[in-house]
Amino acid sequence: MKILKIISLILALAFTFFGYNIYFKKKYSLINNFEKDYKNGLKDEEYAKKVGLIELILGILFLLIFLKISL
Repeated sequence: MKILKIISLILALAFTFFGYNIYFKKKYSLINNFEKDYKNGLKDEEYAKKVGLIELILGILFLLIFLKISL
């Protein structure tokens, strides 16, 4: 059970950190090949915001899972 707690906490921190930086701080360079694909017209800022939002939501969900396991 301790391993599951550690894994869920690490995932929560990582997803929340990256999601926050992509969605709110607009650090789109955290997405693999985004700048290259953006220049080629394959991806736009809406795609990056969706990725950031999904990662932020996943981070919050893993945090809730961690809290549920801990209590």
